[in-house]
Amino acid sequence: MGFMLRVRLSSFFAGATVASVAGAFFLYKDYKQAQESLYRQVTHVYDTLDERYSALEKRIAELEGPKETLPATAAPSPDTVI
Repeated sequence: MGFMLRVRLSSFFAGATVASVAGAFFLYKDYKQAQESLYRQVTHVYDTLDERYSALEKRIAELEGPKETLPATAAPSPDTVI
């Protein structure tokens, strides 16, 4: 009778071990998929933000460019009364 109990217990623990390893594998796989998805989303946001930042820098340079080339006499003096 003791032998059968030992066989049943060892079979139970072997099954529990296999189930634990399989569960850990699936959890790890799910974790890696979630991490990869999050990485792709963050990369996309970073790329679009970088494009917007570059476009804003270009626009600021275009808007500030003509201001520097205007002659000093074109701007009215603060003492001028209209």
